[in-house]
Amino acid sequence: MLRIIAALGANEIAFSCACAYLLQLMAKTDRINQEILRELSLDGRISNLELADRVGLSPSACLRRVQELERAGVITGYRAVLNPAALGVGFVAYIGVGLGEHTKAAQEGFERALQQAPEVVECHNITGTIEYLLRVECADLPSYKTFHTEVLGTLPHVTSITSYVVMGSPKDLRP
Repeated sequence: MLRIIAALGANEIAFSCACAYLLQLMAKTDRINQEILRELSLDGRISNLELADRVGLSPSACLRRVQELERAGVITGYRAVLNPAALGVGFVAYIGVGLGEHTKAAQEGFERALQQAPEVVECHNITGTIEYLLRVECADLPSYKTFHTEVLGTLPHVTSITSYVVMGSPKDLRP
């Protein structure tokens, strides 16, 4: 090792040291940013002072990091987590939807129709044997049946609907 260092010129040694320092700083930055993101995902209303304390930074340094994460698009917003039961939602299902046509027009038409359906809280275009996976929230089974029959069942190009009723959610990390 000493032979290698002796063979390097002063500029190369300084450059190597600077690179090593930057790599350490980047690793530390990543770890701290990950801690900030974890804390904010658990409680988006945490004060900057409390957040700084939890991640081991000064409040000003913590605020700069959070603002940089926002500017970089890593943090895209903050949300309230709602209690479905308090809102009258007692029935949740995931629904697999297959379309008969695999055209852009068919997909766009289906997606436009779902924008008008308040029961659909998530819509994902997926790969596999079906085209879409929906998360639907309703008051109860009769209201779901109405949605299934009068909304999904009337959409053109829909050829299959498979419902998976949620019995419980022991782990749900959605924001």
